[in-house]
Amino acid sequence: MFALFELIITFSISNVQKECIVKKSPVTPCLLTLEQIFMELIGRRDMYIDIQPLKSAMDSNLDLQYKEWLQERYRDVMKSILQCFASDKASESCQALVTAMHLLSQEGKHPIEHTTDSNYFPINRFRNILLRLLSSDRLNHHLIMRFKEYSAYTDVLFYAWKLLPGITPKGKPSSDIYIQNYLDLLASIPISIDGSETSQYLCGSANGGTFDYAVMRKNLNKAWNCAVLWDLSEHTHKQLLIVLLEKIMPHLDKPVLLTDFLMDSLDVGGPISLLALQGVFTLIQQHNLTYPNIYEKLYSMFEPEIFHTKFKARLFYLADIFLSSIALPENLVAAFIKRLARLALVAPPQDIVIILYFIGNLIIRHPGLKRLICHVGGEVSKDPYIMDERVPIKSMALESSLWEIATLQCHVLPSIAQAAKFITNPLPSIEWDLSSVLEINENDIFDQEIVKRSKACALNFERPPSMFQAKSDKITQYWHMF
Repeated sequence: MFALFELIITFSISNVQKECIVKKSPVTPCLLTLEQIFMELIGRRDMYIDIQPLKSAMDSNLDLQYKEWLQERYRDVMKSILQCFASDKASESCQALVTAMHLLSQEGKHPIEHTTDSNYFPINRFRNILLRLLSSDRLNHHLIMRFKEYSAYTDVLFYAWKLLPGITPKGKPSSDIYIQNYLDLLASIPISIDGSETSQYLCGSANGGTFDYAVMRKNLNKAWNCAVLWDLSEHTHKQLLIVLLEKIMPHLDKPVLLTDFLMDSLDVGGPISLLALQGVFTLIQQHNLTYPNIYEKLYSMFEPEIFHTKFKARLFYLADIFLSSIALPENLVAAFIKRLARLALVAPPQDIVIILYFIGNLIIRHPGLKRLICHVGGEVSKDPYIMDERVPIKSMALESSLWEIATLQCHVLPSIAQAAKFITNPLPSIEWDLSSVLEINENDIFDQEIVKRSKACALNFERPPSMFQAKSDKITQYWHMF
């Protein structure tokens, strides 16, 4: 029996190690074989070695040697499984992760070494799994998404946050790939405030233990204080801001300490500045941060390039909030209206509709800005508005008019031409709902026009009385259908 186990285990380990290097044959059958063998060995306690201090080395027997040999092979198996995380095939790498977590669960329920802890968790093997997920050579997004399934267990969640500060580099990370994997892992691990929300445990039961949110928050702050100091590329900088805004920020002890980081991000430009603006808005709204030039930063973000990013809906949402107060100076709001109207001339069709509704809402909030409405037939020799002025109140927008919107009334798309007619019609008493148009794209506009016009098009000159062609058709004079 010993020889048979030795042969099977050695053959499976050698195959896994060989195929991880050569990468010609699938390793999934070997992974499943090793999982089945060691799940059975751990479950039957065949690998368990009890510590007996008074027992001398001379008393060791073949049974003890056999258990020591199995534990040594088990360490080799776990090392080989972790190497399979780097497989080029996503199915094989995911199977390696599943096998490692299954063995981890079995070892937690049936420890292979003497322990006095009733809630035993193989934390060292779990740490090795997390380190493999944080590869410096390859993106492991598919593995991290698969690991997210196991983060629903309370013990996995607890130890993941416990280990996170220790595996976070204090200095510069080894590569941008490592940073992307780290931020993916940080975004995938849930933050559970109440331990009753996740009552399942991967390794046995909790025996009355609960998830400690205070400990988790402390570990989160330690890890984040290191991550925010990294040297970031444009892509990782944007990814870090997304994780910060969508997950981390509500759980930081002192969010105001992010002020310098967000202010520096505002000067970068593009999507990074927009994401940083949302963070600054959160600090202003919830932590009483004062930023005197916030409207100048918002004004500078309305550039033609913003319409070609996926964060443009977020920009309109933030601008609508910042400009929602009726106590704002009219020359400031007029500058935003003129800049938006000028951008509407070069914006994609789906964004022109959003701009027009947004301008209409601003005029409804500030009735005094009706002076900007360009009357039909009016002529101007020169527009006094200064587009290149970075300070909104110095752009002379109040001396200008909305001739751009009058021009859009002749747009080729009827939906845009109809929306631009609000300057020639009485303004509504309530504002338009921007949320209904923020997600419109060019395909939606095309489909809407097709639906409107398809019913007005004649598909036949004569209504077909049957399955045959009309009598005036020349085909029926020379061909017969049988």
